[in-house]
Amino acid sequence: MKVHIGIKSDPIQNRYSYEWLFGLMRSLGINYLQLGGFLEMPLIDDGFYRDLRKLAEHYNIKIKSLYATYRVTAGFSSQNRYFEEAARKIYEVYIQAGNILGVDYVGANAGVAYRDHPEYKQNGIKCFFSNMKKLMRLAKSNNIKALTVEIMSSFSESPSTPEEIDSFMIFFNKYHKDHKDDTVPVYCLGDISHGYADMNKTVIHSNYEIFEYAIPYMCEFHLKNTDSIFNSTFGFSKDEQGVGIVDLKRIKKIINKNNDKWPFEEIVGYLEHPGPKLGRDYSDYLLEKQLTESIETLRRYF
Repeated sequence: MKVHIGIKSDPIQNRYSYEWLFGLMRSLGINYLQLGGFLEMPLIDDGFYRDLRKLAEHYNIKIKSLYATYRVTAGFSSQNRYFEEAARKIYEVYIQAGNILGVDYVGANAGVAYRDHPEYKQNGIKCFFSNMKKLMRLAKSNNIKALTVEIMSSFSESPSTPEEIDSFMIFFNKYHKDHKDDTVPVYCLGDISHGYADMNKTVIHSNYEIFEYAIPYMCEFHLKNTDSIFNSTFGFSKDEQGVGIVDLKRIKKIINKNNDKWPFEEIVGYLEHPGPKLGRDYSDYLLEKQLTESIETLRRYF
């Protein structure tokens, strides 16, 4: 099992250009990008994606994955047909953009049940499943290899437990098997920092447990650091290493121990770094240092 290191593009938004990011990636020897969604994506002209693909290829970078912006598909669990329709339309745009970019995977969040309506959760999952049947077909016609659903860290956002991971993947695997010619499979997008802590801040499932459990369903994953209750997100730079709980040596052992369970022989782990405070003269310039040092740390293990 070989793990390649990639970078997710989120922290450059409204801060640096893609030319800047691709140049940094080339200098670091990083060849895989997960394009993070952004606010303009549902409205931007297709020419943007064609130009971005050419620019990436010029820097010898493969845009291998596209993942939706922050909970933009939350409407699947809203029990509101307007939000549901918007979520599906936005997901369709991501799939069509992925086709132009030539990505392997397109992914999004499965929905967010309102805290004041926890009963929405199960119907929200059913809503997501129903819409994904259509999206799996659309992805097939747009040359996408698979769709992904990210494992989350919250009761209101599924899947976040081993039982939910199984229920999602069993459903999608069966549907794809029954409609193999006109659908794509669905895999998990893992995250080495996602675990499940309840409302009392008691850790029910550690990030290591959830990551290892999802390995047989996983096609890619995020590399980032977090605190003991999965609250804050940060990287692996020198200034950040002392405050995080993620043990990269332990993650590497989990990957190797489960070598025969991975669905692929090679996989990309993307550094998902939020970057420093956005839009300040004293912080924006720190992004290059944080990304560079985080990549250097990750290279010791992957």
